[in-house]
Amino acid sequence: MKTFKKVLQLIPFALLPLCGMAQTTSYVADKTIPLTGNGGYDYAFIDQANHILYASHGTAVNVVDLQTEKQVAVIGDMKGVHGIALVDELHRGFISDGKGSAVIAFDTKTFKTIKVIPITGKDADGIIYDPFSKKIFVFGGDDNAAMVVDPKGLKQVSTVEVGGAPEFAVSDEKGLIYNNLEDKSSLAVIDAKTLKAIKHYPLSPCGKPTGLAIDKDNQRLFTVCRENKGMSVIDIATGKVVQTLPIGAGVDAVIYDPANKLVVASNGDGTASIFKQDSPDSYTLVQTLKTQNRAKTMAMDMSTHKLYFPVVDFQPGTRTPVADSFKLLVYKPN
Repeated sequence: MKTFKKVLQLIPFALLPLCGMAQTTSYVADKTIPLTGNGGYDYAFIDQANHILYASHGTAVNVVDLQTEKQVAVIGDMKGVHGIALVDELHRGFISDGKGSAVIAFDTKTFKTIKVIPITGKDADGIIYDPFSKKIFVFGGDDNAAMVVDPKGLKQVSTVEVGGAPEFAVSDEKGLIYNNLEDKSSLAVIDAKTLKAIKHYPLSPCGKPTGLAIDKDNQRLFTVCRENKGMSVIDIATGKVVQTLPIGAGVDAVIYDPANKLVVASNGDGTASIFKQDSPDSYTLVQTLKTQNRAKTMAMDMSTHKLYFPVVDFQPGTRTPVADSFKLLVYKPN
């Protein structure tokens, strides 16, 4: 033991990471991908199997090939799009058209519209595919409900009252769906079999939750909240908040990277807060990544671990967007 201590004393501190200390991934700017069109922007979603990114944008969705990192198509002629979900085995995608009170079904090979599916809800926003029930869930902020769509039959088959204004949602793929309720600062738990909200968990000190991500292995949820500028970690088994960490202002999305044990929150103030998962109940801020003002949503390619932030430029000192400036900011692990 004494000999080992002497050897350690001779090793320069800078080399200690090479002797077994964990290294933490950091992100650096990589490139910018120009996209076409004008209008507001919201969710970004990645089809991992086919290496395609979808970015909602005004009345259209821009389609990007992640292998070439270039735009390859536009799915258009909608009224006000928000989210994107995919059913890979059916080769179908689904877009929530909030202003159109519809879900747009499209072919993921041709990017052509298959059907405009009318739904009962207004202001359709978040949308997910639940592999357990094999249904699409569309969350309507004005209706305090989720509309359930059959991706095979291409029609709405049910409605789930969630008890508040829904924001992001995630599925555990085992029969439960978790949904942030922005106006209640709580989390609704939906039974995907009975199509009912069976529990509600308070998220205090979280206020106005938006983005939601899941760590399925460790049974943890990550919810990001605008009111208190915080990211809360929730124990799925108990519904208890186990840790809340400060993040930037104007947050909208959060992503969990299980391979690198990182949680990333995208903030509208031009930053992304990146945390290392030390254990299921312990997290450390490892980087405040500088992005761009109002780069509030994002997607991560889990094969390359690159981050993609949709954003537009704004005229100095205003919230007026610069025409034809829509793009993806790309950041890569360093």
